[in-house]
Amino acid sequence: MTIGLLTRRSVTLGLTALLAGCVQSGGAPSGGGFRAPDPAPRPVPNAGWDAWVEGFKGRAAGRGITSGTLDAAFRGAGFLPEVIEKDRNQTEFKRSLEDYLAIAASAERVSLGQAKLREYGGTLAAIEGRYGVEAHVVAAVWGLESFFGTRRGNVPVVSALSTLAYEGRRGEFFEGQLVAALRILQNGDIGAAGMTGSWAGAMGHTQFIPTSYLEFAVDFTGDGRRDIWGEDPSDALASTAAYLSRSGWTRGLPWGGEVNLPAGFNTGLLGRGKGKSAAEWSALGVTAAGGGPVPGGGSIISGGSNILGGGPAFLLTQNFNVILRYNNAENYAIGVGHLSDRLLGRGAIRASFGPDAAGMTIADRQELQRLLTAAGFDTGGSDGVIGAKTKAAISGYQASAGLAVTGEPSLELLRRLR
Repeated sequence: MTIGLLTRRSVTLGLTALLAGCVQSGGAPSGGGFRAPDPAPRPVPNAGWDAWVEGFKGRAAGRGITSGTLDAAFRGAGFLPEVIEKDRNQTEFKRSLEDYLAIAASAERVSLGQAKLREYGGTLAAIEGRYGVEAHVVAAVWGLESFFGTRRGNVPVVSALSTLAYEGRRGEFFEGQLVAALRILQNGDIGAAGMTGSWAGAMGHTQFIPTSYLEFAVDFTGDGRRDIWGEDPSDALASTAAYLSRSGWTRGLPWGGEVNLPAGFNTGLLGRGKGKSAAEWSALGVTAAGGGPVPGGGSIISGGSNILGGGPAFLLTQNFNVILRYNNAENYAIGVGHLSDRLLGRGAIRASFGPDAAGMTIADRQELQRLLTAAGFDTGGSDGVIGAKTKAAISGYQASAGLAVTGEPSLELLRRLR
């Protein structure tokens, strides 16, 4: 199986990645660990939303949604302005692949994931036996989507989806998701009060949107309900495996892995759709970063600004494309693959990503965070990812020192702190 090669790029995180514990951009602290969830948003009166709901009820009834389901779903629902704000701002948040992997495979996430693999080992083994998707891969999706169930979302889904459908930027899409959510309620899998999730309507341990739930969710426990919301993650994990399996997952084929490229490598081979077999890559001098043969066959990406300048390169197989079916963001798919490897005890990325636009390496940024925290300006961790809390710490230090307040890291600032 072969796919092409990729060059490095930063991507705007997809809906599920934006909700993946602290893989969220924007409000998350700079550290890659767990943070307490935000309070659930409160509805506010909105006459326009009220009128839209009345019109929608007629359309939903025409699509087979009963009056009883509609009454139960909208009892207590309301317009959520916070949802509109997040929807309009999401495209502003980007992470480099280096930052994304630092968060996606943080020490805390790996440690918790390995504990969850032990705790749910029997369940995950049974799921793997039924659907053919390896336990560590399913667990990695769980880890990115909800920090292993600790951040499943507390936003009422009917309120969120109706708000987004009424607002209209992607009205047709969100109205379709709302109808799907009502079908879930009508089927009896969950009650309206228990149907909570993200601001964009993704739900449960592995953040299914309603239409994907209707297509792929399974009742693995056999209790008559496809429960992806409760404390027991079994149905959610099995549903994720079912999704990947039906999307073409090949058991035993790695997602890819880090590779070394030979001197003089032909960069014209880069790009999706230019894949080669493992034997062909090996003949070109490509080797696995840890030594040994190329892991499978497929494509190679670079995590550095220059693929021949020391940045890491990753070989991608067809299973990488399957992960993209779950969330079509390349950083996310690499994050799932790399986290799945780390859960098995494999090592971190070997090659350096090199300096960022400010000329700072991840080691520089980590040192900056440690020194700021030691000076009394808490950065919330020292993972080298410059998030909101690190920027606030920088601003606080700059103000205290009589410097221009920019909130941006720099080598000059690092030298001053030293």
